[in-house]
Amino acid sequence: MKKVLFIIFSAALVITGCKKDPVNVAPTDSYAVSKYPATLADLNSILGPAYSNLRDPNLFGFNLLPKALANCTHTANSAYGGDAGWNEMTNMNLSITNSYVDGAWRSFYTGVKNCNVFLNAVQVYKQNYMKPADQATVDQMSGQAYFLRAFYYFQLECYFGESYITTAGGGDKMGVPLQDKFITSLDSAQKPRSTVRQTWDFIISDLKQAATLLKGKVWTGNDQGRASEWAAKALLGKAYVFTQDWPNAKTTLLDVIQNSGKTLMPYSKYRDAFIGISANEFNEESLFELNIDQDSKGNYGVYGNTPNATSINGLIWPPWALGNDGTEGNANPLGYGNEIMHDKNVLRFGYKNGTYNLVNNPAFDASKPATYKNPKQVMDPVYKTNSLLVRANKTADPRLYVNGLEPWLDSVKFDGQNWYPVSRPNFYANQSDKYGWSIRKYSPIFNNINNVGPADACNIYFLRMADVYLLYAEAAKGGGDNATALEYVNKVKRRAYDQPINAPSPFDYASLTAATSAAGDPVLGNNPLYYERWAELFNEGHWWFDLCRWRIGKSEATYYGTAINLSGNPINWSDQKSYSWPIPLSEINSNAKMVRQQNPGY
Repeated sequence: MKKVLFIIFSAALVITGCKKDPVNVAPTDSYAVSKYPATLADLNSILGPAYSNLRDPNLFGFNLLPKALANCTHTANSAYGGDAGWNEMTNMNLSITNSYVDGAWRSFYTGVKNCNVFLNAVQVYKQNYMKPADQATVDQMSGQAYFLRAFYYFQLECYFGESYITTAGGGDKMGVPLQDKFITSLDSAQKPRSTVRQTWDFIISDLKQAATLLKGKVWTGNDQGRASEWAAKALLGKAYVFTQDWPNAKTTLLDVIQNSGKTLMPYSKYRDAFIGISANEFNEESLFELNIDQDSKGNYGVYGNTPNATSINGLIWPPWALGNDGTEGNANPLGYGNEIMHDKNVLRFGYKNGTYNLVNNPAFDASKPATYKNPKQVMDPVYKTNSLLVRANKTADPRLYVNGLEPWLDSVKFDGQNWYPVSRPNFYANQSDKYGWSIRKYSPIFNNINNVGPADACNIYFLRMADVYLLYAEAAKGGGDNATALEYVNKVKRRAYDQPINAPSPFDYASLTAATSAAGDPVLGNNPLYYERWAELFNEGHWWFDLCRWRIGKSEATYYGTAINLSGNPINWSDQKSYSWPIPLSEINSNAKMVRQQNPGY
């Protein structure tokens, strides 16, 4: 962990302080354990970085979702080919020096370090300053730290672990290095990889501890974004599913379903739950979400004066608006516009209308200049009518419109004030064989992101009840209870189709092998559980883990075929290596105990 070590040693100095002989000279940017933390407020300030690290530029602040995951899962089609690391993600042929791999490794371990620093500070506080009345508060703070440490290790294991655990084995493969204590020396920072089983056991242990310490605590007001007992139990249930421990998964997830007080939000709220509307934040479905403050704190958000203050994911995948002159050739993105929805996703959601043509606008006013309000050409009116019928009749999965913006039918506030029609991007102008839909989920549709710093306004869901329902369905299926599995898959689908979730609907699947909206897809086409996880959690950072643990990477690569930044070349999926990201070269070079512990194929 070469680059992480600098952070670790800095933290060690902060905790231990320093003294120069013969005169005491205390640094202004550190503290001594004899004096700090001396209050609960001090302790809370040490916990803060464990949360704020989630918005690190290498994680959910910028690089992880739009640059790494949107490319490697092909949620997006990338029009930008000038970043080698980005292109490797799209091609799923990663190098051990890939910048996004290296950044994720370092920053996830920084999160682990921050949690360990806090847990060490708790011991200092207990030994020197704690009063009996502080116990409950200290327990709740510690519970949050255990949850966050488990969350960081969950991510690390899913990206960098050699293998998932299945009923056939896998527990003896290489997991990730486990650091459960505050690091005070270079030697203590050098750790070999634990086994996959040891890593998951560590995650599970931390989550059990978190659930116990947070039991009964309900966060309100400005504390709503803190981890809760139910967030811990939901992630614990997910860990059991990911290790195919079906009995424990089913029991744990059912506890969340029956006792958390959470449920699926209604479709009217769900439709707009991912676009930065503050009234929809921390809702009845949310178990753990990352609060995003649109205030960039100066400069480019994560690259500004306060790097972990916000996020700028929308800079990369913003929607495209019709040009001011009313043409697609001069269309403008509400950000950089490097990515749009991959055309194959429009088809996978069940949209069967084909692509559209532009025709002369019968309402064009030739006495006025052509503008986005008075374009010379418009979408073929017959196509437009038929496309509106798709929405009204739900002949395509309604989640297509939660996740995507359709040219000419949807609109965005390009200038923050006026609604512009969504457009095919300018690099697809006059290409009537392209769909050219923009990304809607977590995208800035109310303001050009460059006008606000830039910074996003969309909170990011890490755990929500739809995920829990589908995990519970998977656990039920794994345990042989197909009827329960089918019902919970259908509950999620019913909400998507604006139906009561607890009653049969005309949109229900008849079986776990029924046809889905992904007609013709050899894997998702007749697998409702797989399809529902793909459609429901689209662009939320979950699908990579699912396709890896189910080992459907080859079929995914075949389905998407290629991407713009691959210049027509096919996606280069390798079953030998692509299911795990490589351990970064910087780690191998700096950690002598990991020299011969690279993932296979790299």
